Amino acid sequence: MKKHTLGFWEIWNMSFGFLGIQFGFALQGTSMSRIFQTLGASQDEIPMLWIAAPLTGLIVQPIIGYLSDRTWSPKWGRRRPYFLIGAILSTMALFFMPYSPLLWVAAGFLWILDASINISMEPFRALVADKLPESQRSYGFVMQALIIGIGTWIASSLPEIVSYFGTSNTAETGVLPMSVKLSFAIGAFVFLASILYTVFTTSEYPPEDMESFEKEKAKKNQFIPDILNNIGNMPTTMKKLGVIQFFSWFAFFTMWSLANPALTEHVFNTPAPIESTYNMANSIEAAAFKIANTAFQESSNSVGSAMGVYGLSSMVFALLLVFYTSKRKINRKYVHMGSLVLGGIGFLLMNYTSPENLKWCFALIGFAWGSILSMPYAMLSSSVDPNKMGMFMGIFNMFIVIPQIIAALGGINLVSGLLGEDAINAMTVAGISLLIAGLCNLLITNKSAISYQPES
Repeated sequence: MKKHTLGFWEIWNMSFGFLGIQFGFALQGTSMSRIFQTLGASQDEIPMLWIAAPLTGLIVQPIIGYLSDRTWSPKWGRRRPYFLIGAILSTMALFFMPYSPLLWVAAGFLWILDASINISMEPFRALVADKLPESQRSYGFVMQALIIGIGTWIASSLPEIVSYFGTSNTAETGVLPMSVKLSFAIGAFVFLASILYTVFTTSEYPPEDMESFEKEKAKKNQFIPDILNNIGNMPTTMKKLGVIQFFSWFAFFTMWSLANPALTEHVFNTPAPIESTYNMANSIEAAAFKIANTAFQESSNSVGSAMGVYGLSSMVFALLLVFYTSKRKINRKYVHMGSLVLGGIGFLLMNYTSPENLKWCFALIGFAWGSILSMPYAMLSSSVDPNKMGMFMGIFNMFIVIPQIIAALGGINLVSGLLGEDAINAMTVAGISLLIAGLCNLLITNKSAISYQPES
């Protein structure tokens, strides 16, 4: 089937739902460790509490990719039903998350939230390959990166924004401030609204051979054999991209899980107070705890706002690529390598930065983030069977979640511990990991994956 070249607004509409998905991910990334610390978790416990995120992705994304490949409705299409189901579940999880009374409840909500986000996210990746001709693949994935950047920037800054307008940033011990609760409520609304926008403004192509599609769909109990067969026969380029993804996502999981404790301690000098070290029966010590906790909550807002800058810089980076790739070819390999190296430098500079300059470190990280969200998928989509795009996108997610699971199970604590006990060492590990990921791009040799010449 010959796919029509789409205009800017058509690609914008089909990608807009990623705004909500990224609101969910950004609030999760900037606030979950803060929630865990507020509910009493120590820094060493935080990575393990985060294991829900990658583990649900490992399970959910291949399943959703497989199911969406075998779904077709004349009214709802192939991918859009999954957008909608994931959005409804994510909206509920986002709204109730900051009201968690106990640590295990918050960890449980993270499982639900991440599973729900993954239900929506995986089909969005496949939709680009479904809808766009080869000449527009880079353009489509970069457009997604642009919208993700917008979502990251705004959502990461929400607690500080709502605090600026008068929402309280203080709360009792073990309770999240209203600024966090309101931010998650806003995120829930944006998630559902943006997904609905894409669902109702985007159509999908039917399967090319409907008879063959129906026969394939009628086969029973093929999920596990199909998954295993495609894993065993994945293209060489996909395997090489997997190495790059491993180090890239190890770095970003380290940032999401440990940036708040590392930066509130090292850059702002306001670590989360440990209640057991204070005599709360003593009014003076209770007051001291409250002051320390308020300082931690405020610096957490500042860290979240600074992290939002990586969304802003990734947005600018993606916007430039959108305009460029709409008319010209790019060397995906070298764009990705250079971007990851810049991100690695951003992490390493956190050892030496001040609160005022922290945003510039995240600005460099944003270049890596914008590239991670577009270039690997553009290279992958040129290397796999288009009839199994959902399946391969789901399998490719293994290279995202496995490094995160390894990090959560002690990888971060082990590697950063080799550098010493300071919390900031986790950010150093993230920087080194991104530098390695950048250099691994030299493994990519497939010419069609590296660069595709748009049709004139």
